[in-house]
Amino acid sequence: MVLRFLTVFPTAVQMWLIAVSVPLLPAIIMVSGRYRVKVFKLYHRAVAWAQRMMRGRVCVKSTHAFVFSECIHGKVDSVLETFDLYAETHPSLCIGPEIGEALDEVVRRVRPSRVLELGMHCGYSSVRLLRLLPPAGRLITVELDPLTADLGEEIILVAGFKHSQFQVLTSSSAEAIPTLRSLLEPDQRTSEGFNLVLMDHDPQQYLPDLLALEKEALLCSSGCYVILINKRRRAEDLREILDHIKARADFCCIKTELQFMVEILYQREDTKAVKEQSLPPVRLVHQLEWAERKERGDS
Repeated sequence: MVLRFLTVFPTAVQMWLIAVSVPLLPAIIMVSGRYRVKVFKLYHRAVAWAQRMMRGRVCVKSTHAFVFSECIHGKVDSVLETFDLYAETHPSLCIGPEIGEALDEVVRRVRPSRVLELGMHCGYSSVRLLRLLPPAGRLITVELDPLTADLGEEIILVAGFKHSQFQVLTSSSAEAIPTLRSLLEPDQRTSEGFNLVLMDHDPQQYLPDLLALEKEALLCSSGCYVILINKRRRAEDLREILDHIKARADFCCIKTELQFMVEILYQREDTKAVKEQSLPPVRLVHQLEWAERKERGDS
């Protein structure tokens, strides 16, 4: 039993466990003899825990290997289905189908052409986003971990997308944001910024990154939708940024608030000027009638 248990761990961990266990062997043998059933159950729980821990540490590698080998290359739906199949039996950092479908609904409604993704997690959400963008649409994704960035980029290519449609930056979000203006196309000076921003990295960075994006004028002033992913489904993880949004109701508002995702609309255009330029139809008709009466000399 002990030998089978040790095979779960890598060599370095095995050596440490052996060193710790040797002085305890007599007690272990005595206990296992008296409480064989309970020890057997405890053993299986320990093995299951160890396997979850080990799979969690190599999540990106194992996810990539599974998706790469099992999906149909060039088929977006097959790539996403394979991700979901893997997540049924293994720990995964991907947003999954439930959050993915909610994200799809926002993308279809907003129809963005310039999207920023912070945190790519092996490319799952990147593929979901890219498949709904228009032909001229572009995705820029920022990932801190170099291995995750490389494997995620390969998965995006496996799904059938081209480098002209996306760009992966290996960097922290804080370092990447000041450089993003130069990457926007077609005209760096007249570009309005991103129509959609997906934040799925460290929730503690959500507010600092939102403020940095605003400072760099990277949020489209006519309307930018910011999606905050909350995979742990803990309200306190988003409390800071949501309090900030509610305090700036003049140009920010919460459009959708789910347990696992929050949709924010950022809009800085002069709404007063817009209203004056596009009067409501009824009011416009009344003004035209008043102008005609004035020309005829009617009171």
